[in-house]
Amino acid sequence: MRQAAPPPAEIWAARQWLSTMEPRLARFIADGEQRRELLRRLYQEAKLAGLAPELVLAVIEVESAFRTEAVSSAGAVGLMQIMPFWIRELGLPADDLKDPWRNLRYGCTILAHYLAVERGDLTRALARYNGSRGETWYPERVLRAWQRHWRMDHHDRSTATR
Repeated sequence: MRQAAPPPAEIWAARQWLSTMEPRLARFIADGEQRRELLRRLYQEAKLAGLAPELVLAVIEVESAFRTEAVSSAGAVGLMQIMPFWIRELGLPADDLKDPWRNLRYGCTILAHYLAVERGDLTRALARYNGSRGETWYPERVLRAWQRHWRMDHHDRSTATR
């Protein structure tokens, strides 16, 4: 059975979002096609998980600065810095966390899970995501990145496709 095409308003909103975010991402990813593909995939994964795509961009900025090959001293991997134990929880042994699309799927799923556990409390969910539960330094960094670089305001929505 074929999936129904998204409504025109949804398609327009996604294109508008992409055209707004693409120049903002240029300081992290020089290649235009790579930028656009990452944004398309990120938008899709965020929406699938019920997350604001701008929040996911902020998490990635803080976690890896958009480096797909990033590995932390604790062993977290990829764009969204996923700990390998999540493969046992969510995936298959063959899953490669350095694959940016697989990493996005994991990261968005994990963040959505923590938002549900914390009943929508973004600060607490972000602290859990980072493994710094009970502290606010990490959520503050993500929210600051969101506000400074990724937030869509009314002006963006009305001029992005002109």
